[in-house]
Amino acid sequence: MNQQTIPAPAPLRPWALTVLELPMDDPRVRPLLDELAVEYDTRYGDLFGRGAAAEELNRYPAGEFAGPDGALLIVQEHGASVAGGAFRRHGPDTAEFKRIWTHSAHRRRGLARFVLAELEALAARRGYRKVYLTTGPRQPEAKHLYLNTGYEAQFDLGADPETIGPLAFTKDLPR
Repeated sequence: MNQQTIPAPAPLRPWALTVLELPMDDPRVRPLLDELAVEYDTRYGDLFGRGAAAEELNRYPAGEFAGPDGALLIVQEHGASVAGGAFRRHGPDTAEFKRIWTHSAHRRRGLARFVLAELEALAARRGYRKVYLTTGPRQPEAKHLYLNTGYEAQFDLGADPETIGPLAFTKDLPR
């Protein structure tokens, strides 16, 4: 029997990462958004219809993710965009996190947790006191990430996620 060996993910080396705040139309953002669209269509195409990912990714004007009320962060390693995330204003003191993503070739290294911490720190510096975010019912790894980083589920954790729709979370930011 032929077994394929899957290499272990490269360890996270924060000193080798560069965090950039970029506009949505910057070419360094495109690889992550393109892969995110494919991932959304793969996971949710039978639920929401093919092409719904592009609609979701374009739901908000790019300006909502620009400072001072918003931000889009890209994490680069050796000049390649490997992860990212964004936020926009959700309320007077609440940021809404969106598009937290790790490129498929770089998963299982702690990059999503790194992005989340960077977004939280920047949102707090910009005066936000709370975070609101949602993830899809077919993204259990995201659900676990948020629960393991101090986010409170705003839904019944015992319910079938497919019956809930978007899974909402909140978190208070340190002052």
